[in-house]
Amino acid sequence: MEQTPDTARPRPAGDTDYEATGDGYAAARRPDPRIAARVDAGLGDARTVVNVGAGAGSYEPADRDVVAVEPSARMRAQRPPGAAPAVDATAEDLPFDDDTFDAAMATVTIHQWRDWERGLRELRRVSRGPVVILTFDPDALDGWWLHDYVPELFGTEAPRYPTIDEICAVLGGTSEISPVPVPLDCIDGFVEAYYGRPEALLDPAVRAGQSAWQFADADAVAAGLDRLAHDLASGDWDARHGHLRTQPEFVGAVRLVVATT
Repeated sequence: MEQTPDTARPRPAGDTDYEATGDGYAAARRPDPRIAARVDAGLGDARTVVNVGAGAGSYEPADRDVVAVEPSARMRAQRPPGAAPAVDATAEDLPFDDDTFDAAMATVTIHQWRDWERGLRELRRVSRGPVVILTFDPDALDGWWLHDYVPELFGTEAPRYPTIDEICAVLGGTSEISPVPVPLDCIDGFVEAYYGRPEALLDPAVRAGQSAWQFADADAVAAGLDRLAHDLASGDWDARHGHLRTQPEFVGAVRLVVATT
């Protein structure tokens, strides 16, 4: 299968316009090998895999026959040389026959789809075997210190995510749900990855790789980050949360769902 030409769509395929905001995403959101190992294990012995909402290729297994689906031309352009072929399509309308693949996967993407239920049904349709979803539990998103500074971030972020029960209900069959510990030195730059490195969240380049910030009120975000900067400078943050700087892992909202028929 050939790579789809990098032609931008007339409008974003999901709730984030990666044609406008996707520059540098591949550098900011690199797959963490410890999380990748969990995703890979969920795929079992599948040889053929479709990766839907594939972006720049994070978490695609290198030792399987993978076809990527990514609607953003800017994201497809950031896929490294030798990456799996990328098809310009959306999760809601996969251009494949029923049971084409041994497994289907979607990592940190379903919350951005226009119709996540239809997209999940499509993953189930084209997969003969497991459907592996890496996502966040909206009921657990606000359970850490950043909520004290920017509660507005979580107020707009949680409604973007389907609940874990909703995901399992749509996929049907039997689902195994696993919390995914986030390592302290996580190289995938989602928001929770910086639970013990708070200064990083003051960096606009770091936040640019995290779609959550664009949905929250800009003034509230600025005020919250100012409070964070003040508390870091004064030592107040470390007095309350300094133990996190050496805590090896953080179990927050990241979940791996492996649904089998």
